[in-house]
Amino acid sequence: MTHPAIVPGTVAVITGAASGIGLAAAQRFAALGLKVVLADIGAARLEAAKAAIWTQTPEADLLAVETDVRDRAAVERLEQAVRVEFGRVDLLMNNAAIGGKSDIFGPLDNWQNVLDANLWGVIHGTQVFAPGMIAQGSPGLIINTGSKQGITLPPGNPAYNVSKAAVKAFTESLEHQLRNTPDCQIRAHLLIPGFVFTGMTGEGAGGNPSAKPDGAWTSQQLIDFMLEEIAKGDFYILCPDNDVSRELDEKRMQWAMGDLIENRPPLSRWHPDYAEAFRAFVDTK
Repeated sequence: MTHPAIVPGTVAVITGAASGIGLAAAQRFAALGLKVVLADIGAARLEAAKAAIWTQTPEADLLAVETDVRDRAAVERLEQAVRVEFGRVDLLMNNAAIGGKSDIFGPLDNWQNVLDANLWGVIHGTQVFAPGMIAQGSPGLIINTGSKQGITLPPGNPAYNVSKAAVKAFTESLEHQLRNTPDCQIRAHLLIPGFVFTGMTGEGAGGNPSAKPDGAWTSQQLIDFMLEEIAKGDFYILCPDNDVSRELDEKRMQWAMGDLIENRPPLSRWHPDYAEAFRAFVDTK
């Protein structure tokens, strides 16, 4: 069984749709017969994405709208364009994000750009689109792309980690409010990718930017898994990859929460005094 919002003729809006996970989602939804709206920055990138989809699905009904999700007014223009073209929205995938390295004491502009895109882009998309989706009175989906880094918080990119931790909290609160809104048939899901080979992940295997590392999933694998989990009704779509099993992911997440419960130093998984204890914890059955 599939979700009633993912059937031929329904309308999907995807941000960050010109590449990576967003493009893979757009390709899959188009192949399933959905009308697909691609939102991203860069007109040329959007045209290339449309061409890639039409190569696979020539009959796809597509709309591309150049949109910077950091700009609330731009997201409002996107919603208006979709309403004019298709009259409704059944699926919203708030996926646009930026990565890169950061530092706690790094430049303010870097922090603001990451939070504006990764967090405020999700908030803008949800607040602009969800009221109309609820008012339609039909089943719908809001899928927000988070990250395992927003849960286990590995050192090296605190701005990205903070943004994705906030997306997790926002999406949990969103689902709680949706399910307690009378007559609301919209449900939220938190997509939690693992190691996925996209333009954001850096160099490919052997330094070749076009070669997928063995440990990574493709964006297409991720979307296949996402659809399976949505069909099962799972809110948390925790994705494994070729490097890390779900069992190991769960151990890492349990340990991260244990820092608070056991009053260990934060990020103790990377603390030399706790490295052996973490390895023993992972090895327990």
